[in-house]
Amino acid sequence: MKMIRTTAELSAFCAKASTFDYVTLDTEFLRERTYYSKLCLVQIAVPDTGPDSAVLVDTLSGKLKLDPLFELFKDTSTVKVFHAARQDLEIFYFEGGVFPQPFFDTQIAAMVCGFGEQVGYETLVRKIVHTGLDKSSRFTDWSQRPLSEKQMKYALADVTHLRDIYEFLADKIAKSNRTAWVEEEVQVLVSPKTYDIDPQEAWIRVKTRNTSGKLLAVVRELAKFREIYAREQNVPRARIYKDDAMLEVAANKPKSLADLGKSRLLLREARRGPIASGILAAVKAGVDCAPEDYPTAKPQRIRANGTEALSELLRVLLKAKAQKAGVAQKLIATSAELDEIASGNDSPALNGWRNDVFGKDARKLCDGKIALSAKGSAVNIVKI
Repeated sequence: MKMIRTTAELSAFCAKASTFDYVTLDTEFLRERTYYSKLCLVQIAVPDTGPDSAVLVDTLSGKLKLDPLFELFKDTSTVKVFHAARQDLEIFYFEGGVFPQPFFDTQIAAMVCGFGEQVGYETLVRKIVHTGLDKSSRFTDWSQRPLSEKQMKYALADVTHLRDIYEFLADKIAKSNRTAWVEEEVQVLVSPKTYDIDPQEAWIRVKTRNTSGKLLAVVRELAKFREIYAREQNVPRARIYKDDAMLEVAANKPKSLADLGKSRLLLREARRGPIASGILAAVKAGVDCAPEDYPTAKPQRIRANGTEALSELLRVLLKAKAQKAGVAQKLIATSAELDEIASGNDSPALNGWRNDVFGKDARKLCDGKIALSAKGSAVNIVKI
């Protein structure tokens, strides 16, 4: 097992990797105690049989920069293959401001190929490679050095088996003419909007049933302060204060440290020092907000009266269409989206490849142009 510890070694391997049609990648990181993930290890493999076809990149060696890897990411002649890549891509985006192109996610591809919803890597190894994985090192502290041989074997397995999985899925997708489907699905993962959180919009992620503009203005300021402070200190948001404590503060609107000290849910560290000062300033800013500047809560989706039966018919149609296409149902449409369609509203399921698989007939069902009939365990579409 080769461990790369210098930029020169990484540059040499990436130059070699760029001569192949694809490379497989994975990362090991820690995030429990930080806002940004702490990258501890990168695993890379090329489709070769040589002893150095798979390597570990020690990002904590102190002698290594990831620039050669980021250059490989920009090389459009080599496909970069990950499994369930969202967290990996987030790390590389914040580390180097770059996304891998072209990019292939085997979890998304597996859903397109009918392996189920959010299928795990271990499942694909078992079903495609026909072997098992030793997961005993799953909860390793990857920041500790040296790594044991067992830990290194575990890490490398995440990219060596991925080669067979990629080749199997890529071939199946090409033969079924679904390459465009996968490309459409991965676009959200290579968009900066997926990872960049505007502190001014951080309040949207806070779940509250109270739609009062005055209260939401305070929540907005508290969420904004927490987001900025967590980034600056590189600590998790929950270490500043959790959402339930934020909502308690927004409801009580403390004006002083004494008021803040009466909170039941705030952590001790949040009742004094810079966090306490930030909270009080945020509350004041929210209270002083002009009514015309109040944030507006996203309206809750309410199923239109009389559409319950149509929603159920759409569920039956979705199941039949997903089975016929060999695609995970939730990849086509969620239950909430089916309710939207039944209510006459637009939905992602009515666009792109989903429209071809499901959306067109969903519209016809809603318009009374087709009906559904059962024949044994099969569901048939009947034109009206």
